[in-house]
Amino acid sequence: MNRPFRFLKLTAALSLFSAAAMSYQADKTYQFTLLHFNDLHGHYWHDKNGQYGLAAQKTAVDRIRNEVEAKGGSVITLFAGDLNTGVPESDLQNAHPDIDGLNAIGYDAMVLGNHEFDNPLQLLDMQEKWAKFPFLAANIYHKNTDKTLVKPYTMLKRSGLNIAIVGLTTEDTAKLGNPEYMKDLRFDNPISTAKKVVAEIDKQENPDVKIALTHMGYYYDGNYGSNAPGDVTMARRLEKGTFDVIVGGHSHDTVCVDAKGVFIRDYQPTQACKPDYQNGTWIMSAGEWGKFLGRADFEFKNGEVKLVRYELIPINLKKKVETAAGKTEYQLYGEQIPQDEKLLATLKTYQDKGDQLLSVKIGDVAGKLVGDRNIVRFHQTNLGRLVAEAQRRAAGADVGIMNSGGIRDSIQSGVITYRDILKVQPFGNIVSYFELSGAELIDYLNIVALKEVDSGAYPQFSGISMIIDRTAKQVKEVKIQGEPINLSKTYRISLPNYNALGGDGYPVMDKNPTYVNTYKVDAEVLKAFIAENSPIDANKFEPKGEITYR
Repeated sequence: MNRPFRFLKLTAALSLFSAAAMSYQADKTYQFTLLHFNDLHGHYWHDKNGQYGLAAQKTAVDRIRNEVEAKGGSVITLFAGDLNTGVPESDLQNAHPDIDGLNAIGYDAMVLGNHEFDNPLQLLDMQEKWAKFPFLAANIYHKNTDKTLVKPYTMLKRSGLNIAIVGLTTEDTAKLGNPEYMKDLRFDNPISTAKKVVAEIDKQENPDVKIALTHMGYYYDGNYGSNAPGDVTMARRLEKGTFDVIVGGHSHDTVCVDAKGVFIRDYQPTQACKPDYQNGTWIMSAGEWGKFLGRADFEFKNGEVKLVRYELIPINLKKKVETAAGKTEYQLYGEQIPQDEKLLATLKTYQDKGDQLLSVKIGDVAGKLVGDRNIVRFHQTNLGRLVAEAQRRAAGADVGIMNSGGIRDSIQSGVITYRDILKVQPFGNIVSYFELSGAELIDYLNIVALKEVDSGAYPQFSGISMIIDRTAKQVKEVKIQGEPINLSKTYRISLPNYNALGGDGYPVMDKNPTYVNTYKVDAEVLKAFIAENSPIDANKFEPKGEITYR
């Protein structure tokens, strides 16, 4: 008599447990759409050809939201980090226009990018207060309290589903951000952090869908080189399907793979697109600057997440074409997306304010000064040398060294404005210097001069010539100001304080007794140098084999 009764009680208990373990209904199909982008870098405003901009993005998001909700689905909007640094109008206003734009669009969450640490933490705290959405990062801690800097994750309720969003930021931030602002922070391994946080979420939050919102970089087939491991490596190292989706940023890639799963490196707007799929996890990233809006439509049924559709929507991107008459025109890849008028008006107030500050003429240049990312991180350039030379002279140094990651744009031939200066050097780093003997300088160069290409650490030089032997991992035939280096002589070296404090993996030099922080801001030093030497002849700074790699 008692055995059946106990069996019924156990069955009822298991039934209750099962109901509590899932928030969804068995055999019901749920629909939700994920919208995402990354690496805004201050590009809240459209460019001169009407491309991208948050006002047009808002129209695109509103259209999709209306479409999806009319069919009974719901929308999630995620931003994968690097709000700051890149456009002077934004930089001068502490990314307030960008945050206002994301607020107006209705973003649900943002992960901290490495460029959120270009400024003091007080500014990050202020930006977090401006935002109507949470800033996330599960692997960044205060050293003294062992508490996370911002929320590690957030929970969303969409279409009746519990959706967990976990923020994870690249460990490289410890060397990429300004060391002065991060000395009290700890950047844990995001992969091991993910394991810990997901276990906590599974226990406490009963999630149906788990999404990693990352700023770690997409490195195809796990080939992350000198960078910290990125999204692909994380998906492979975690248990299969730990995350249903990884929405990433940092490497500025449009993540699209072909039918065989091979990354499409020369992706063209409107081309058919499919995110990468690694170990049960979809990996997505949408280029840079808001040029694309990623759209992923999902179905959820009985605990399984299925990707139904994916596309990268170009936000008014245009291709350059030559007409039969020999004229240049810009033609849309896709449809023209109108700008949301209300948001456009809000952003214009910021744009006008910035324009007043930035349109002042500084000087003139004959020829292009090259600071393009895909050149300045691989080769010595005339702009790299000019910046290093400006800092060298400001510090009264013998040798000038400038990390290429601190050069963010080129300067075109013609008039140079304050805007152009701040596009090149938006970080507000300080020129510093220290002194070394010739022998110590050789040791220092054997580290710095060998920094890899395709990284912000790759150095630009002035006042020095040498052969850099990558095979032997040492410098040879070093000359300072045209004279062979004297191992016993003392030399002064200038470089951004960011690098002197260990940024980009440079040797830490602020404990050197000769170290001096000049308190001269890099952009102001460049501005003064151009004003004093205008008109600038770009060819005068063109490298002529002084720095040779073997």
